[in-house]
Amino acid sequence: MFRFLETLVDPYCDYPHEDRPPTKLWPFLARYLKPFRKVFVATGLITVVVAAIEIWLIAYIGRLVDVLASADRATFWQDHGLEMALVAVFLLLLRPVIQMMDVGLLNNAILPNLGTLIRWRAHSHVLRQSVGWFENDFAGRIANRIMQTPPAAGEAVFQVFDAMAYASAYVIGALILLGDADPRLAIPLFVWLVLYGFLVRWTVKRVTPASQASSDARSKVTGRVVDSYTNIHSVKMFAHTNGEQEYAKDAIENARQTFQREMRIYTLMDVGLTLINGFLIVAVVGWSIWLWTIGAASIGVVAIASSLVLRLNAMTGWIMWALTSFFSNLGIVKEGMETIAQPIELVDHADAVPMVDGEGKIELQGVTHHYGRDIGGLEKIDLTVEAGQKIGLVGRSGAGKSTLVKLLLRFYDTEAGRILVDGQDIAQVTQDSLRARIGMVQQDSSLLHRSVRDNILYGRPDASEDDMLDAARKAEAHDFILDLEDPEGRKGYDAHVGERGVKLSGGQRQRITLARVILKDAPILVLDEATSALDSEVEAEIQQTLYGMMEGKTVIAIAHRLSTISQMDRILVLDGGKIVEDGSHDALLASGGLYAKFWKRQSGGFLNTTEAAE
Repeated sequence: MFRFLETLVDPYCDYPHEDRPPTKLWPFLARYLKPFRKVFVATGLITVVVAAIEIWLIAYIGRLVDVLASADRATFWQDHGLEMALVAVFLLLLRPVIQMMDVGLLNNAILPNLGTLIRWRAHSHVLRQSVGWFENDFAGRIANRIMQTPPAAGEAVFQVFDAMAYASAYVIGALILLGDADPRLAIPLFVWLVLYGFLVRWTVKRVTPASQASSDARSKVTGRVVDSYTNIHSVKMFAHTNGEQEYAKDAIENARQTFQREMRIYTLMDVGLTLINGFLIVAVVGWSIWLWTIGAASIGVVAIASSLVLRLNAMTGWIMWALTSFFSNLGIVKEGMETIAQPIELVDHADAVPMVDGEGKIELQGVTHHYGRDIGGLEKIDLTVEAGQKIGLVGRSGAGKSTLVKLLLRFYDTEAGRILVDGQDIAQVTQDSLRARIGMVQQDSSLLHRSVRDNILYGRPDASEDDMLDAARKAEAHDFILDLEDPEGRKGYDAHVGERGVKLSGGQRQRITLARVILKDAPILVLDEATSALDSEVEAEIQQTLYGMMEGKTVIAIAHRLSTISQMDRILVLDGGKIVEDGSHDALLASGGLYAKFWKRQSGGFLNTTEAAE
């Protein structure tokens, strides 16, 4: 039975990917809850049946009191034995089956699958965001919202069926039952409902924004804490442990204060609930006793009234907490929507097609990009890089070198102009097919916290084991990989490298990164300060590997150490977002321009990128 319930909804079912999901809460939730509609209907109906059974039990207790008050003890079983047996069979067999169906749909069909579906789709949506989008937020806060939104939505749905639907059916049944016993008994219950409604409205109006504020404060704590852990080497190196504690404390204290404000609402709610419940007990039970004293009601009616209000008294606290929990969780969902409902701005064109194979010719035509600002970036760049040509990029920090590479990879869309690869406008092809044709080696050779094999195969997941090993050998990484062993006892290519590859040296990380790019074997190779973080001996070794990788490829290399690009076919000097010099190393030295001055001012082969031009 569990298997049947657990497979009623497939959380990984196909769904239309939306670049601009709804920003309003209910339309947003409706998208996620759509696969559960039939299950929700079935759960709602069974919940009503369960509540009706509870009301019937109280009504039957009243009947039983009246029967016992008037029955002859000697003939009781003869007169009522069959009825008692049927009630017993119902309570022992049928009621548990109905209850099992109710909780099974909630606990096994809805909750596990709903949380999984939301987390899966939210993660899929966030992964489609651009690099620039991630650069504007904490990774920890993004992850926290992805993790806390699904259980909050699941808890809200749970409360709808477990408490609110049940309670609504129960209260309606109570009104009918009391009205049937004596219409006057329904009056105090109705008055109590009005008071209860006002209390709920007062609570909900305040608890939703308070919960959203608490959730946002918790996300900020997570973001700051994860930021410290991710950069733990810098924290230790600069002896900033106390500073990081204070940085986190500010967010933690804010989270405490927002949570305190939220809890004040719950306390006031609880006091108000106790007051109106006291009114309910006194009014209904007292009135039913008065009716009995004047002969207008039987003892069974008093029993029904007493049982109902005592049951409602016990339920109302639970219902109120369920309601506040429901709206509190909706507040968490709304806070999570700040991340998982953000539109995807950098998308494939509606008619985008996969990029066709080519040799790697690159053309920039009037490319301008300033990140929406007035300064920085590139200004009207015209550039042609022939297939197989090797280009070096030089310039001060902020000259536009990294911007050019990011635009080529389409991490951002150009603000003006266009970029062609093998004659194809990169804005008109799919992003994945574009990036599949570009291999990139960066200064920060961070790796995934997975095995060495997984990290190398990231370059081409369908590669064979022999191809993967061959790439590792070409990167001169095979020998040291065989000697690796992680704390779990995994060895060689199965060893895990730690978060961002922290268990390896800089040279080892870079060699695994090179093996990954070698395995990818893309026609265009981008080198962004690929060796500047390494010591001279390791750099010299890896430089030879890089030269081997460049054979037959179009290469764009950014370097501050000019000696590493002196053998390039062309060297471009960028300044103020424009190409101010273009030529070979010897030609640029002979011209006596900016490149020549950079070369003269180098210390140990590094470019002083902060010194002003003369």
